[in-house]
Amino acid sequence: MDSFYRPRWSPDKVRSMDMLIKLYDLPAAEAGGEAADMLFRKPLAPEHSLIIEWIASEFSQGWASEAQVALSNRPISMFVALQGGHLAGFCCYDATARGFVGPIGVAPEARGEGIGAALLRACLRDMRAAGYAYAVAGAVGAPEFFRRVAGATEIEGSAPGIYRGMLKR
Repeated sequence: MDSFYRPRWSPDKVRSMDMLIKLYDLPAAEAGGEAADMLFRKPLAPEHSLIIEWIASEFSQGWASEAQVALSNRPISMFVALQGGHLAGFCCYDATARGFVGPIGVAPEARGEGIGAALLRACLRDMRAAGYAYAVAGAVGAPEFFRRVAGATEIEGSAPGIYRGMLKR
């Protein structure tokens, strides 16, 4: 499975470490692996509320809150994947904190098609173009995905990291 997905994420479930990604040394993209009928782009303003609602229903309110920040940034710091005019996935950066990448999620029916990898690479390329040398993936739930796609390495002693002391419901 190539998508990073933690259903109903909550800070209480954070047990994983942060990971560091060298943006100046990203692995080459694998040939193929992306759905041919997929469109990857930044969202348009009239789509924002639909995207936030979709993320809240498919993933979590916490991820929807982070996505809302990414959509409010200028330039927008989110990419979406559209298949047949419908959302298939999303990836944000500079949402939780400046220099962080994530959250990233792919719809269950669209997993295994390279969508998560393409979304992550799009965000990392955008961060590199903006002048970042490194990105941090926070509280990674799928470390092998980040190692394979982005050459990420674990940051020792980073759990729970920035998510420590978050408000709870």
